[in-house]
Amino acid sequence: MADESLFEFLHMEMVSHVFTEQQSSKGEMDNKDRAVCISVLEAMGFRVGQGLIERLTKDSPSFKDELDIMKFVCKDFWTKVFRRQVDNLRTNHQGTYVLQDNKFSLLTQLSNGKQYLDQAAKYLAFSCGVVRGALSNLGLESVVTAEVAVMPSCKFQVVIQKL
Repeated sequence: MADESLFEFLHMEMVSHVFTEQQSSKGEMDNKDRAVCISVLEAMGFRVGQGLIERLTKDSPSFKDELDIMKFVCKDFWTKVFRRQVDNLRTNHQGTYVLQDNKFSLLTQLSNGKQYLDQAAKYLAFSCGVVRGALSNLGLESVVTAEVAVMPSCKFQVVIQKL
């Protein structure tokens, strides 16, 4: 319990710090500045995801296919990082996956309604990077985006890049 609270507070402070630093150097923030902040948070998450997946898969057998990797991410990886499994995994079997978490831990501290929907993107950037970094280390280059209709429910869309 205490360690998940610490992670949530660390995450909030990371987001706050990145945005505060950008704002203090520029004064007023525009959309370009916000995009830079989102990119910084996503890059941090990417590196964390790479490291975490290395540790989690060091003793596991190799995966058969892309779907096997996504199932591992939704069950084992998500549980280690966010303390619960993904509620729903959907795919079109053409490289697009939707991971739905109805009680996403990093959004539960914000609100349970639509009050802070405009702020959700900055709190999801790190998580998108974590997932993208994990998939990258497993050999899947991807684009990960997140959307929120009602907090704390969240949908992550993973599009695997075919090389």
